[in-house]
Amino acid sequence: MRDRYIDLIEQTYYFPQEGFDLDGDWLRFNKVDLKDLIEKYGTPLKISYLPKIEENINRARRWFHEAFESLGYNGHYYYCYCTKSSHFAFVLDEVLASNAQLETSSNYDIYLIRALYKKKKIDKAIRIICNGFKTDQYTQSILELFADGFNNIVPILDNMDELDAFLNVEKDLNIGLRMAAEEEPNYQFYTSRLGIRQRDMIPFYLEKIKPHPKLHLKMLHFFIDSGIKDSAYYWSELNKCLSMYVELKKVCPELNSLNIGGGMPIRYSLGSKFDHGYIIEEIVNKIKTFCDEAEIDHPNIYTEFGNFTVGESGATIFEVIGQKKQNDSELWYMINGSLMTTIPDAWGLNQRFILLPINSWNQVYQRTIIGGLSCDVSDYYNSEVHINQVYMPKIMGDQKLYIGFFHTGAYQDSISGYGGIKHCLIPGPKHIVIEKDDKGKLSHYVFNEEQSAESMLNILGYNRE
Repeated sequence: MRDRYIDLIEQTYYFPQEGFDLDGDWLRFNKVDLKDLIEKYGTPLKISYLPKIEENINRARRWFHEAFESLGYNGHYYYCYCTKSSHFAFVLDEVLASNAQLETSSNYDIYLIRALYKKKKIDKAIRIICNGFKTDQYTQSILELFADGFNNIVPILDNMDELDAFLNVEKDLNIGLRMAAEEEPNYQFYTSRLGIRQRDMIPFYLEKIKPHPKLHLKMLHFFIDSGIKDSAYYWSELNKCLSMYVELKKVCPELNSLNIGGGMPIRYSLGSKFDHGYIIEEIVNKIKTFCDEAEIDHPNIYTEFGNFTVGESGATIFEVIGQKKQNDSELWYMINGSLMTTIPDAWGLNQRFILLPINSWNQVYQRTIIGGLSCDVSDYYNSEVHINQVYMPKIMGDQKLYIGFFHTGAYQDSISGYGGIKHCLIPGPKHIVIEKDDKGKLSHYVFNEEQSAESMLNILGYNRE
């Protein structure tokens, strides 16, 4: 009878596969020896595998360049990194080493741009796309960067009132307009709060932007919250965007760029079958077809991939420290950390991640629920993307079992508050960064130790005189 955990995986998925294989009874993540890391650093443990960042940036570039070549597309492609997905310096170092451009979301991102320039990680020629609602501080910071010689900065107007802050520029400034998209039917609102209504865009350009001698509309920005996918909804919204681009181009000949935002899917299951190359070629083909039919130039294409850039570089590892049988059908595996605070999207958005045991793959498996260490009833994980239940190896006697949540590298630290106060004062895990040198040799170091009780008491004010 084939009832080992390895049998379950091999019967359900193709395994081994990219990023995951076994060394004996232990899982490896991108060929990294997780057993060695656990023995050296303990758990809970957060891992950032940096080589994945460069790999994904290069994959996206290749897909677009192949689509351009096969279709005869005449524009340029620019890969921008969405900084809000992970602001860590080691992430930006990898992104910039891959010659990516940057996208900002708030005033505080501009401080990050300044820090990168001060450390000579970027020069003033870098392309910076400025999204988000523009507060007075944000627009002022953008204008100061522009005045300091960052001439490839492009503010994307999220609403028409934001234009006022840029009316007094003394040198030519390129700007963009974000088009408000209609959301999917299951949303609680019909039209995104982000962007300008479609019917307002051309009148707004003609009345407010075109008469200004120093402002040049160069970019139309389009993004939907559910991201890029092969669905009737996505293609319908993209068609609306392309129709708007064609109409804008008729009245604004200098318009030359289309920004399709982020939302490129990553793998949240071993059974993921998303064909990135196909979807990119279809997007490029649609853009080309609309422009050819309208007899206009093919626009430069910008993307703002954040989760795609950094998501698959992350992993979070826990130890199962106890079992609880609460009724005849539910067995809980209690872990030495909180799911709510380490991977908050699993709690707040019901996001599923790749969940795998680190060891005991040759052990018999059973259905379980993963329970976090906090006192909150919502601190649990009980299903996967393609399987409605969680299966884990049985724990025999004093045997230790470690489990890992994979592809957690984007947004989780920003949402949970890296280094801050956590629910039930459960400390943030030790953080290990894995990097590759010029010869391809991997090394790792401790980026941040597990939070101490003393550091949390300092934040809460208990150690003040």
